[in-house]
Amino acid sequence: MALAARLWRFLPSGRGAAVGPRLLTGAAGRRGTCGPGRLGGSEVLVSPGAFKRSLTFSALSYLGFEIYQVISRTAVVHATAKVLGVEEVLEQADYLYESGETEKLYQLLTQYKDSEDAELLWRLARVSRDVAQLSRTSEAERKLLVYEALEYAKRALEKNGASFAAHKWYAICISDVGDYEGIKAKIANAYVIKEHFEKAIELNPKDATSIHLMGIWCYTFAEMPWYQRRVARMLFAAPPSSTYEEALSYFQRAEQVDPNFYSKNLLLLGKTYLKLHNRKLAAFWLGKARDYPARTEEDRQVRPASCRSPRSPGGAGPLGQRCPCCPDAHREPRSGRCASLWQPVL
Repeated sequence: MALAARLWRFLPSGRGAAVGPRLLTGAAGRRGTCGPGRLGGSEVLVSPGAFKRSLTFSALSYLGFEIYQVISRTAVVHATAKVLGVEEVLEQADYLYESGETEKLYQLLTQYKDSEDAELLWRLARVSRDVAQLSRTSEAERKLLVYEALEYAKRALEKNGASFAAHKWYAICISDVGDYEGIKAKIANAYVIKEHFEKAIELNPKDATSIHLMGIWCYTFAEMPWYQRRVARMLFAAPPSSTYEEALSYFQRAEQVDPNFYSKNLLLLGKTYLKLHNRKLAAFWLGKARDYPARTEEDRQVRPASCRSPRSPGGAGPLGQRCPCCPDAHREPRSGRCASLWQPVL
């Protein structure tokens, strides 16, 4: 208000103030009207009272903008259910998500953890999982967040069974929980996970992420170690199974739906082609994964993974090329082989 007060002193006041021309009314005076009735320079001058109110409003608008700037710089999210409606919250949430502001997004959405809105709830599941994935999150906190994310996803699905995103994040969260519940639970959950990924794709065939995740499901069971297969056969009459060809079809489909949408899809295309002994196409997709702009922590993890290769003579990877990310100091001193090992990153 200090800014408004300073401006106020320069305004005419009292009964002796001259009264200027009144603002035109009617069709020409309505907001947004153009043409012959547009306001001229003299017609903008209104009565001192109206001008005071207008200038004060402008000053307060400027002050509000300055406050917004300060809030943004201090990284504090101020939003309450009483102030913002669901649509406004979703708009803010999506902006923060696209900006990579994971912790700000978590602060915003946890204010609505008791919401009954499926769109808010699946976003809560997503951001809870994202916070769990941060390197600075402790193991104890990670476990709590994983189960918290599953609860939000479950509630989202209960509120709207026709939401493809609710199905997708429910499947993802069940998969995460399996890491804490042992191999038997993980294999049993695999059927549920596949069902919900397939439902998400059915509800939205243009969602590249759901298609990609179905590809990961296939890839995971295609490369399942022999001892896990044996356990699966002991526990289930028909354990889940898949092939690299099936995984490849999903990764290709995801890329067709949304080209270059995700660094890990590029990486897995390369890895799958390697499994299928197609070195030329593997080189192409691994190169794209290596050159993908690192916008997130996950992207930064994908880049070196795309360059790791099984040991081979002369530092060459499986594609007959030197590893572009490993300096000579990282090669074995006698054989000259690349010292890094190409390993799955799922």
